[in-house]
Amino acid sequence: MPFPVHRMRRMRSTEPLRRLVRETTIEPSDLVLPLFVTEGERVRNPISSMPGNFQLSIDELVQECAECVELGLGGVILFGIPEHKDELASEAYREDGIVQRAVRALKTRYPGLVVITDVCNCEYTSHGHCGKVVDGDVDNDATLEWLAASAVSHARSGADIVAPSDMMDGRVAAIRRALDQAGYVKTPILSYAAKYASVFYGPFREAAESAPQFGDRRSYQMDPPNAREAMREIALDIEEGADMIMVKPAMPYLDILRMARDRFDVPLAAYQVSGEFSMIKAAAASGWLDEQRAMMESLTAIRRAGADVILTYFAREAARLLAGG
Repeated sequence: MPFPVHRMRRMRSTEPLRRLVRETTIEPSDLVLPLFVTEGERVRNPISSMPGNFQLSIDELVQECAECVELGLGGVILFGIPEHKDELASEAYREDGIVQRAVRALKTRYPGLVVITDVCNCEYTSHGHCGKVVDGDVDNDATLEWLAASAVSHARSGADIVAPSDMMDGRVAAIRRALDQAGYVKTPILSYAAKYASVFYGPFREAAESAPQFGDRRSYQMDPPNAREAMREIALDIEEGADMIMVKPAMPYLDILRMARDRFDVPLAAYQVSGEFSMIKAAAASGWLDEQRAMMESLTAIRRAGADVILTYFAREAARLLAGG
């Protein structure tokens, strides 16, 4: 009999021993912080459903990223909140749009900071959908032109990575073609390849002011019960030229993460979305769980499932903790 020769508790008895044999680790460089940028100066609008997060004007965004650099985060991803919205999402691909100016400001101040841009239209359309609406539905192919134009304008502004999140068919190929034709052959694409129509995006829609004015996004985002379909989406995006892929949300879809990690040999990101963040914050505020432990346990689960990169609103808090702060 293996017992008592084999006692599994031996290597768990002290923190140094547990640390010595730890299988899954997290570094600050694995974490990407989502940030919301808006018009104006000295603007720090609190996001009520996401404690500690703000809509930031460009000057405040630049100051906010000083700590990101100091902590050694893997990067930031920007979401723009324009002053004006219209049916054509025209602010999304303007050369002097809010994200384009924010990228230029960040790369001027912190040239070594990895700046990722979310490429979508929901923050920029008056109706809140991710593309051109025709007869009450989003026109897939017409929307590709907007996405390609946005991606090129972001690359021209200095973005290190462009990240389409719209879930239109063929968007990666359209963006790759447009980037290459514009001379940005070195700009990588991080595709939100498996983005589910999730209830956990609720707080984000307050932050980005992007709630749809009618209907929902289930005709283009993935149906939560489907897993094999996610593998097809990922395979198609890689075939079209995606350099990295993402699963979103993270915790409710750890099985999808593991399936993707086992099947695809490309960098894999997972987005711990606003609802995941806000649930932990709310439970901790009520005294129902330990916030730091819940934060690190959730991030470790995402990493253990196979994510190379984690987009999370906990990025700074986790990095401080990892640094012993």
